[in-house]
Amino acid sequence: MTAFTLANASIVTPTEVMTGRLTVESGVITEIATGDGVPQGAVDCGGDYLSPGLIELHTDNLERHMKPRPGVRQAHADAVMAHDGELASTGITTVFDALRIGSVVSDSRTGYQPYARAAADAINELADTDSLRIDHLVHLRAEVCSETLVEELKSFRGAPRVRIVSLMDHSPGQRQFRDTAQLKQYLRGKHNMSDDAIADHFTRMKRLREEMSDMHRGLALDFARDAGAVIASHDDTTAADVEMAVEADTHLAEFPTTIEAARLCAGHGIAVMMGAPNLMRGSSHSGNVSALDLVGPGLLHILSSDYVPSTLLRAAVKLGGIAGNMAAGMATVTSAPAKAANLQDRGTLAAGLRADLLRFRMAGDRPIVRGVWSAGRQVA
Repeated sequence: MTAFTLANASIVTPTEVMTGRLTVESGVITEIATGDGVPQGAVDCGGDYLSPGLIELHTDNLERHMKPRPGVRQAHADAVMAHDGELASTGITTVFDALRIGSVVSDSRTGYQPYARAAADAINELADTDSLRIDHLVHLRAEVCSETLVEELKSFRGAPRVRIVSLMDHSPGQRQFRDTAQLKQYLRGKHNMSDDAIADHFTRMKRLREEMSDMHRGLALDFARDAGAVIASHDDTTAADVEMAVEADTHLAEFPTTIEAARLCAGHGIAVMMGAPNLMRGSSHSGNVSALDLVGPGLLHILSSDYVPSTLLRAAVKLGGIAGNMAAGMATVTSAPAKAANLQDRGTLAAGLRADLLRFRMAGDRPIVRGVWSAGRQVA
């Protein structure tokens, strides 16, 4: 791997933007210097922004590549490679692929079947053979209201790259779907369920929650602790939800649905993550709290692209505009997620750290990616 220097760049640190140059050798940042000079052999960035590569802690985007159409299934390796290329093109250099574990196989209408272990195997094989552009880690989304969680947790014992485990409860009347009207709309739209089918589904899920959720929650937490994974809560809504997160030693709150829950999480030192699509729209697609409502009180710490990879950089830039400081916006997709996920070798631009880099310029209010490097290798 050759050494190179990117010069005359607007270098984004966690707190400010400065004009300077950055040198990389053997995949590691070796020097950062200020000034607009362009040494011989260096690349003149012409004032483009140069930031750390983006870090994505939770994306469902891989599922879209595995199931591109109803009834159509792509080979897992093909799906992972397409997903990998898409993320690289948007400036993401580290991704925690969110894989659902815990399905309700007795109800075929939802189309939910176990897939996570096979997908993780494909990720691991491709990563181990240096076949991917960016760094992939695994985020297991443990659905406590399910039928297969015990078996799926067992299948992941000793599995590599599992770095985040989140606990989810998507049963009717809980968390994201506290408003059951929103859940009914979702089921009609995604699964074309009739009112009778929805009523049957609600009955089934409520029974599962009563019978299995406490046991499943305990097993998922034990698994996460044994794996040394960061524990995340999901869709915290009430004070009771947050109290459960605190008791579990949660470090990351994914998509709290109310400002009250976000405030309580932040008060307990739990990093609050919201969706970039929510921020760009100015509202939640599920009718929950808008990410914008958390910005003013300082309750939004991390952004996730969730299901639209291209929104991550755009949302960070939008936050930078709101704050009047590009560095503040970019921190929500670089240094803050790195800290939450215990990634100490990336997330900021500093000598000795991994050379995950993103070069972009602004066209009006839209960021345009000009180059992406993963461990010093240009991947986009």
